[in-house]
Amino acid sequence: MTELAEKSGDFIRPFFGQPDLVVETKEDATPVTLADRGAEQLMRKLIAQRFPAHGIIGEEFGSERADAEWVWVLDPVDGTKSFAAGCPLFGTLIALLHRGKPVLGAIHQPVLRQLMIGDGSSTTLNGRAVRIRATARIEDATILTTNVHSPARYQHGTAFDALAARARLFRTWGDCYGYLLVAGGWADVMCDPVMNPWDVAALIPVIRGAGGVITDWQGNDPVNAKSIVAAGSALHAAVITALNP
Repeated sequence: MTELAEKSGDFIRPFFGQPDLVVETKEDATPVTLADRGAEQLMRKLIAQRFPAHGIIGEEFGSERADAEWVWVLDPVDGTKSFAAGCPLFGTLIALLHRGKPVLGAIHQPVLRQLMIGDGSSTTLNGRAVRIRATARIEDATILTTNVHSPARYQHGTAFDALAARARLFRTWGDCYGYLLVAGGWADVMCDPVMNPWDVAALIPVIRGAGGVITDWQGNDPVNAKSIVAAGSALHAAVITALNP
């Protein structure tokens, strides 16, 4: 996993901050660049060489052997809008599933050279163990989301606005970097009201390994979830209650 992160990061890094970066729009109206496509192709090639029997699910090039015992889930640039705008709040997500359950996950920020890896029991950042901080009150929490308009579109917008208003600090330090901040102890809650499989899989072992709780918006199992809420164990239940009045 470290090799996948480092080599894909080496590919992505030269594209970051380039004023002439070409940004295309996919059929689902989301952006894509040569960095997204090239990094995923590189990781797929490395996996095929090392683990030919493993399956792969990727944002840009779909699924191969998705029913295999071991499956890699790849999001080469999670936060392409930030990436294309020269904002470093993006990263590469890499997960390894065993029989459909995420057992290893990585969040890699190649510009800041931060590599966070979790196995559900422990999480490290550049080799150093990290833990979610023990904030217990929403009023003391730093709450993050990716897009302030999305909760109203996909969940209960009024409830989310009320939650954000109670927080000590509310910011849009979003996409996968928000989860890195939560797992690393710099923020307390990360909420995304809509997600894809390649957005979610790597986050589960990372957040759990750092001592946190990760569920969908209603507090259910995050595996195959279409929304995510991640927080410390002392705070998560209160956040779920606030989001679902």
